[in-house]
Amino acid sequence: MSRGKSSGMVETIRTIIYAMLIAAVIRTVAFEPFNIPSGSMIPSLLIGDYLFVSKYAYGYSRYSMPFGLGPSGGRLFERVPERGDVVVFKKPTENKVDYIKRVIGLPGDRVQVINGLLHINGAPVKRDRIEDFIDRDRDGNIIRAPQYIETLPNGRQHRIIEFLGDNGPADNTMEYVVPPGHYFMMGDNRDNSADSRFLTEVGYVPAENLVGRAEILFFSGDGSAALWEVWRWPWGIRYSRLFQKIE
Repeated sequence: MSRGKSSGMVETIRTIIYAMLIAAVIRTVAFEPFNIPSGSMIPSLLIGDYLFVSKYAYGYSRYSMPFGLGPSGGRLFERVPERGDVVVFKKPTENKVDYIKRVIGLPGDRVQVINGLLHINGAPVKRDRIEDFIDRDRDGNIIRAPQYIETLPNGRQHRIIEFLGDNGPADNTMEYVVPPGHYFMMGDNRDNSADSRFLTEVGYVPAENLVGRAEILFFSGDGSAALWEVWRWPWGIRYSRLFQKIE
């Protein structure tokens, strides 16, 4: 009887270990969960969103592997991001910090913002005004911002917002020339995003720093329910955002 119980306990422990190993492998080479703590990618991503990032989308570097164990100075199975991809990357000026932004400029591109309008390689990017973006912050206050659909040169479309109209601190910039092996990233919340426009804070992002491509939202909470307030959870979930593909 004792031997049977011991054997059952060993099998249970072995099953748990196997499950943990499988989860670790999936997290390392396939998908990793991330959450959104700031509003720099509003309206595409909201504070409280949780998403899966595909680790294999651009191949593997030391920054896409746990504990920096990947190859140094390059990527295995490297694939080039497309303009418009939403990407998690390590902040170039602080490699332990994860950022999430949209790929706007590819190596060799010339990028500039003039009077709030994005220009790529000397040509203005198409931007169409649509209805205002309306949401509530964590304190329940209504927030409203001018909203546009931006169409990149490859035809990819996404929404952006301009809280300060076309008079924000980064709505008139120098012309940036993206170095080889680097990318130019911008947030969709154009007046509230620390991104490649700020060279000393973020700047151009090396290909090595890419962690993966944001793929799908699997959960979203509006912050109205604390972790211990179980009875409030059903009213704190943004059900319409669950399992949405990230564009």
